[in-house]
Amino acid sequence: MSRDQHRSAIPPFALVLAAVGLASSAAPSRAADDDPQQDAAATGERAPPRGTPSRELGTMTVIGRRESSLPTQIPTTVEGIDREQLDLKINAVDAEDALKYFPSLLVRKRYVGDYDHAVLASRASGTGNSARSLVYADGILLSNLLGNGATFTPRWGLVTPEEIERVDVLYGPFSAAYPGNSVGAVVDYVTRMPTELEMHASVSTFTEDFEIYSTEGTFGGWQTSASVGDRNGNFSWWLSINRLDSDAHPVSFANKLVSSSAVDTAGTPVTGALPDRNPRNQDWLIVGSTTRTYTVQDHAKIKVAYDFTPTLRLSYTLGWWTNDSQRSSDTYLRDGAGAPVYNGSINVGGRRYTLTPADFAPSNGDLRHLMQGLSLKSGGGAWTWEASASAYDYDRDLTRQPTVALPAATVGGAGRITDQHGTGWTALALRATWRPREDAAHVVDMGVQRDSYELRTRVSDTADWLAAAPGALFSAFRGDTDLTSLYAQDTWAFAEGWRATLGARVERWEASNGAVSSATSALPFAERSDTTVSPKAAIARQLNPDWTLKASLGRAFRNPTVAELYQGSISTNVIVNNDPNLEPEKSWTSELSGERKLADGLVRLTVFHESTDDALYSQTNVTVTPNVTNIQNVDEIDTTGLEVAYQSGGFLNDRLDLSASVTYAHSIIEKNDAFPASVGKWQPRVPEWRANAVATYRVGSQWSVTLGMRYSGTQYNTLDNSDPNGFTFTGNSPFLVYDARARYESRKWSASVGLDNVGNEEYWAFHPYTQRMLMVDVGFRL
Repeated sequence: MSRDQHRSAIPPFALVLAAVGLASSAAPSRAADDDPQQDAAATGERAPPRGTPSRELGTMTVIGRRESSLPTQIPTTVEGIDREQLDLKINAVDAEDALKYFPSLLVRKRYVGDYDHAVLASRASGTGNSARSLVYADGILLSNLLGNGATFTPRWGLVTPEEIERVDVLYGPFSAAYPGNSVGAVVDYVTRMPTELEMHASVSTFTEDFEIYSTEGTFGGWQTSASVGDRNGNFSWWLSINRLDSDAHPVSFANKLVSSSAVDTAGTPVTGALPDRNPRNQDWLIVGSTTRTYTVQDHAKIKVAYDFTPTLRLSYTLGWWTNDSQRSSDTYLRDGAGAPVYNGSINVGGRRYTLTPADFAPSNGDLRHLMQGLSLKSGGGAWTWEASASAYDYDRDLTRQPTVALPAATVGGAGRITDQHGTGWTALALRATWRPREDAAHVVDMGVQRDSYELRTRVSDTADWLAAAPGALFSAFRGDTDLTSLYAQDTWAFAEGWRATLGARVERWEASNGAVSSATSALPFAERSDTTVSPKAAIARQLNPDWTLKASLGRAFRNPTVAELYQGSISTNVIVNNDPNLEPEKSWTSELSGERKLADGLVRLTVFHESTDDALYSQTNVTVTPNVTNIQNVDEIDTTGLEVAYQSGGFLNDRLDLSASVTYAHSIIEKNDAFPASVGKWQPRVPEWRANAVATYRVGSQWSVTLGMRYSGTQYNTLDNSDPNGFTFTGNSPFLVYDARARYESRKWSASVGLDNVGNEEYWAFHPYTQRMLMVDVGFRL
């Protein structure tokens, strides 16, 4: 498909998928409380396969058998996938791949092992809004809420595909149990915990054919995992280790805007510069590739649990992740002798340009992060409760970069070291649920939480960027935020076929200890605090055994992160480019859903709306002189949309499973006094259309084949939508890609072969996504 076809295409399959789901609602269906296995025994029919969706009023669409960790009694949209379905359908090399076909979700993963730019997008939040979603692993926060954007992504590396038991997603801020960052979605990974001796091992390899601009080659790597666990009486344990070795394609490209100056003969004449147009359709030259990342990531995790009684359990989790990375650059330019050119004054087509050390700067990373969680849970009576504590620590986080130009920098030279040791977050929580009996009319949840975040960044000069110790201070930045919350919510079955939830969350937000330093001075930021109340409400009506209607409403306050609030730099001993009055984002989110239970599946239609005041974006305030560009509040953004989700496992004698979703979102900036040119424009990185579909066919009892499709429509990176050219570096393009997977599984062995992006499409989200990639995996278990 050509670039122009991509831009103009309105997805015809959007209506097709919706029609398929609605037409399927005419299929025969069972009562909501029927047992499929008992039905099969009584009638002689074949029982639905494991993983077929089942549902009760007000709960999630359960794919699989293990209980969700999310508050599923709330009548709102929750989706999930379990281990069996993940293995069967998805080419998963990283943990975030498990979300690949969830309705309305997109992770901007640029390559295998993308550890610092894989942002999660949801219905009304784009891939630049990392702080508008929450990601947990066994209840431990992985979301990096120290900032908002590409470099503050969830710490996906602390979960590996091998250890995932299931993944659940709560759409929207409809549970009082979560802070305002849940405005987009809450994702929780539940990892394995054995009931008997288990041993697993797997090895996989992946390879990609990549060709963009003058970069062409094969990139790839391998991954291996091993795990073992057991339960002995009241004690259970689990140990897993993983190594990922990935040599990825470059994701950035050095460029120069075409000069409008008169012909100039100065500078070294060079060849190899590629003429192109940037997202604003301005002429520019692509002169080389940068940020080609080679990363080796090691991960280990141990989980232990002890049951003091059948209803009282103490558990502890320790996760360890290291990353040794090298990011390199390659120039396309050659001088008259054919030698590569990385720096200095050059001449292209009779115009002069200057290459600086920053244009092709390489960098090396040395990271070691630790995750810990401790919880004590009690249940079995009218009251169930949990006390938990968790911590995420940047135990070592060093990035080295030269200040001298290539090629000299390849052997050393002056540079800078960025050290984030001391950065991290902690969480304390006490939660309780009151349910006097199984069929009680009321289920009451309540809790108190405290989340603390610390950002520490120190940049030092060094004599040798490759190996020398840090020297004199160049700059530093620090800041803390704390969120203390109290919540309560009551889910009430007030009449036959009715269920409602009413709750509220009170949050006390504080920002302190902020400071910015230069080589010669350090200046503090003012402290901030705020108290907010977020009401939550949901209601569901079971119309008959097959039809359910749900409505949800939630308020969310997404407070500024440390990096957003304590922005700015020092100029003439004054902090400049800072907004001390930055407001939190304030969102009202609502949804109305209709669910139709099918014979072997479910179809859901959801209308959603989100109105956000004071959205946090980087923009230029054109109402002041001189103009100021920094993180600012956008007055109002409204998003209205429709989501259609369908899944069934009952085709062709239960051998064919189908799932599909389509999302339409009309997300518009309604008011923005500081930047009037953005009013009436689309919210950045929220496409009008999204869709995906997956079909899996079981060939006998051991083989399966899967075909998948992912689509995203036109989107923009700028608030004023002044970047219509998405198919270039820093652009954001639509895409339609297909995936394939074939899998074999026996009692002890499994093997799979997969292709992502079968058609080898070139598509972008500021950086290029992965092109056609082949994956092969072999696993063994006892």
